[in-house]
Amino acid sequence: MQFKKAQFVTGAPTLDHCPEPYYPEICLAGRSNVGKSSLINSLMDHSGLARTSNTPGKTREMNYYLVDDKTYLVDLPGFGYAKVSKEERERWGRDIRDYLLERATVQLVVHLVDIRHKPSKLDEQFFYWLGSHRLPFIVVLTKADKLTYNKQKQSKARLRRILDEMNIEVPMIISSATDDIGTKKVQKLISEFSE
Repeated sequence: MQFKKAQFVTGAPTLDHCPEPYYPEICLAGRSNVGKSSLINSLMDHSGLARTSNTPGKTREMNYYLVDDKTYLVDLPGFGYAKVSKEERERWGRDIRDYLLERATVQLVVHLVDIRHKPSKLDEQFFYWLGSHRLPFIVVLTKADKLTYNKQKQSKARLRRILDEMNIEVPMIISSATDDIGTKKVQKLISEFSE
């Protein structure tokens, strides 16, 4: 993939509204306000492609972006802090699980974690769920510009220990959309899974 052009295609509130499963799909998942939209904008070098917000839970649909007319980047609803009903949060969870298990075109899950914080219980449950279902995923530690280099390394090592305890070995990339850290590495891995 060249990451030369991208366009927003649709926001799917339910699985029935997803586009026909034709192109490979790379999904971005993580807690609300972890930086999924910012990462999409960074990957495409297009600051206005995906809407960013300081308010958690703004993404309430599976947002599809067609990249280079050959691959979808799919921004999944964030989990955690969204100010919606418990029933709606549970429906999102079911829909996302069904989507990841049943959608044949899903090639990779990019799980974003804020590098400044210990992974949440939801993050850890999602790691384990992805690993137990043998779904290919990578971990991107976002907002690295907020920490010193040493603190970044400590945070990455802490997450590595958590994954080791689950017998999960996946690529981990430190990133910052603000300082363009890690963008090329994420692009490279996405390209490998979308060919």
